Amino acid sequence: MCCLRGRWGLLFLLLLFSSPLVRSSATDEESEEKQSANKGEDEKTQATLQAPSSSVTLPPLQEPESRTGHSRPKLSANGHEPQSRFEPTGKDELRGSPIAEGHPAQSSSVPHREEPQLKDEHPDSETLVNSAAPQSRFQPVVEGAVQSSKMEKAVQGGTQPESGSTNSVEPGASSAGPELTEEEKKAYMFYDAAMGILNSTRPDKKRAYEKLEQAASLGHLEAQEMVGKAYLFGDILQQNIPRAKVLFEALAAKGVPAGQMYVGFLYSIGLGVDSSQAKALVYYTFSALGGNPFAQMALGYRYWYGTSVLTSCESALTYYRKVAKVVEKDVNKGGTSVIQRVRLLDELENPGSSSGLLDDDLIQYYQFLADKGDVQAQVGLGQLHYQGGRGVEQDHSRALSYFTQAANTGNANAMAFLGKMFLEGGSVVPQNNDTALKYFSMAADKGNAVGQSGLGLMYLHGKGVPKDYTKAFKYFSLAANQGWVDGQLQLGNMFYGGLGVPRDYKMAIKYYTLASQSGHVLAFYNLAQMHATGTGTVRSCNTAVELFKNVAERGRWSEKLMQAYTDYREGLVNEAFVKYAFLAELGYEVAQSNAAFILDRAETNHFPKNETFAWALLYWNRAATQGYSVARVKLGDYHYYGYGTNVDYETAATHYRLASEQQHNAQAMFNLGYMHEQGLGMKKDIHLAKRYYDMAAETSADAQVPVALALVKLALLYSFQYLKEQQEWDKILPRVSPSQVLGPDWDLYVMTVMAILLGVLLYFRRV
Repeated sequence: MCCLRGRWGLLFLLLLFSSPLVRSSATDEESEEKQSANKGEDEKTQATLQAPSSSVTLPPLQEPESRTGHSRPKLSANGHEPQSRFEPTGKDELRGSPIAEGHPAQSSSVPHREEPQLKDEHPDSETLVNSAAPQSRFQPVVEGAVQSSKMEKAVQGGTQPESGSTNSVEPGASSAGPELTEEEKKAYMFYDAAMGILNSTRPDKKRAYEKLEQAASLGHLEAQEMVGKAYLFGDILQQNIPRAKVLFEALAAKGVPAGQMYVGFLYSIGLGVDSSQAKALVYYTFSALGGNPFAQMALGYRYWYGTSVLTSCESALTYYRKVAKVVEKDVNKGGTSVIQRVRLLDELENPGSSSGLLDDDLIQYYQFLADKGDVQAQVGLGQLHYQGGRGVEQDHSRALSYFTQAANTGNANAMAFLGKMFLEGGSVVPQNNDTALKYFSMAADKGNAVGQSGLGLMYLHGKGVPKDYTKAFKYFSLAANQGWVDGQLQLGNMFYGGLGVPRDYKMAIKYYTLASQSGHVLAFYNLAQMHATGTGTVRSCNTAVELFKNVAERGRWSEKLMQAYTDYREGLVNEAFVKYAFLAELGYEVAQSNAAFILDRAETNHFPKNETFAWALLYWNRAATQGYSVARVKLGDYHYYGYGTNVDYETAATHYRLASEQQHNAQAMFNLGYMHEQGLGMKKDIHLAKRYYDMAAETSADAQVPVALALVKLALLYSFQYLKEQQEWDKILPRVSPSQVLGPDWDLYVMTVMAILLGVLLYFRRV
């Protein structure tokens, strides 16, 4: 009894002392929430003051390491990933959303309207994240640190930073934590030295990463992540997949979301490990629960298209919405650079057709014109350096210089952009409302739309002038009527929030749609919010997902597309492939088609040769599913010739028909004509063959010459078949087919002869 009574007493004491601690913790959390709420209005005011990504107008011109062999499961014959019924723990629901509570959608891009914060309703995930015991920020790198069967246990034992990556902890004594060991102090010393080099004016990246490697070897998690990515993508350090795998597994073992994401990526495409979509999905799920935007984006794509999971629009909406929120905040803070979607296949056939890049010679020519006083060249280069893109990095110092030169000559556009720079402020120019107002007013007096929109922003938020919604609406209307995208966005915001005008969601959708047609990221985001909650329109999960996906793909990580293209042009094909494959996991269609292109040409050694076409087939299938017609034709070709799968004429014809009917692809029409002519995978029908040949010629001018040759051959074939059916033919020659006389490829011989004859005729005609 005494022993029993002692245990009850101990339990009573624990309860007694634990309750105040719980209440104190809750009070602290409430205090933090109040402080964050007080900052909300300032953040929203700053949110709408940022400039959109606008087009750059320039004056017109005339003008590796080999992969060790690993056995991996074979892909299915049709190039699709096997379906899995795995459902992640803690399914995201849109609980607490405005539509559930009878309130309209809110967007942080809309002034004076608070957006309900979506909370992750995951009891299990909250236990994973919040109940984890504090861990050291150091983890020794051990080969094979993570086993898939121990994934859940590993995540439960580690911390999950809110940012989705590792959190930096300043060295020194924390009253709540243990003293740092000498090894940990050395790790911080190497890491801080490396970051100091990287943040310098002229960073020596190679030297910085040498120090990061030293910090990583001592267990510094941030250093391990940075070095792991450098090894994976071949940036700064030579690409080393096995070394990257070890580092990421060490991070994943500590529950670091970034480490979990990259281990999932390795399992997804089978780099350094046996490919396993199930394991990849597990790692992606835990990483997404930890807040990693890459994992959230990868899961959004998988649930949207049903890649190794059951299709779920609502799950895709939840994940894409979280990533889009990150991008929206990033745009509000400083904008995003212009995305360059370069297709390697298009570049091969028509160099320079899809890149939209400015080569060095062209940029130097514009600089020459600007130095000579050409105002249009000065404004164009100023916009180019202000926004970045087209192969040019952002450089606000040079932008300021060019805008100032042009503004001194009285150019209204340059004045307006100077106003934008002073209104936003930054490291180059300090924020100054008076100077911004001066430049905006001078530009607006000349009828410049950018200046008018800038004045509207200042009156809308009372920056340097009294707040006046009427004047703000007037200036936004003037700018929008000239097609200026920011004026259209701000008019949408005013109608949405009822600022100086009656609230009108229909008008808000109208102006958001106009702004989105010019590619404004915030317009896409606001439209997505309205479609997700049915504000001013019928709720549409599909439309909302498409819009949020568009926003998510405009994040700063899209710059890796240009990095991959640069690597490919410089001959770093293995490095380019891994970058494209990573972005393909996030759902970038152009990355999927480019990864397939590299595999199609067998230019990478990351896969055994006997598996290259199977993986290319998978990537072509993913790109085709997203609507890329050339990828759909490639799928037909792979089934026609048996690349990475068995020869299947019927499946090939199905893909050609989809590309022909849905995307009006001339190559697909021509292929269907040939298959009808030969009776491959469908009924032999010369009349249908001619119809498809004619359709191909009408669709594309490039198809007219091959179609003409095919029609001549078809006429000869028809005549030959007609003669065979006549009784007199038997008296002249026994019935034989051309293939028996000329061989199975007789039609190719005939077309070659006709092409030669046509070339000879054209030559003598010119002479």
